[in-house]
Amino acid sequence: MTILIGYLPAPEGEAALRAGFAEAKLRSSNAVVINSQRRGASGTPTEIDQDVIDRIVALGKDSDVEVEVLQPDHEDDLPGTLNDLVEEHEAQLIVIGLRKRSAIGKFILGSQAQRILLEAEVPVLTAKA
Repeated sequence: MTILIGYLPAPEGEAALRAGFAEAKLRSSNAVVINSQRRGASGTPTEIDQDVIDRIVALGKDSDVEVEVLQPDHEDDLPGTLNDLVEEHEAQLIVIGLRKRSAIGKFILGSQAQRILLEAEVPVLTAKA
């Protein structure tokens, strides 16, 4: 079985890694870290380079967890992408990091985290930075 970990280069992503690796070790599972860049996205860079991938794999190794890092693209359907990966990797849990947002921010911009929580086909563990 597998633990899927959603990762962005931010404190919330680091919190998700820590929680995800702890769960993977507890469940004797491997981890698949997902760094998904939205096609056509502008603004804060979310894609990671090879140095960050190597650091993530080393962190997993330090936690006695086998880690694979994937960087799939998605349009505007990250929950759908995660559900496809859940099926492909026979995952038993999704781990994501949450950041604090105002109610108005969630209303105006929507929330990928909220959609993941509502649409995921397996349990979701959230971590706060």
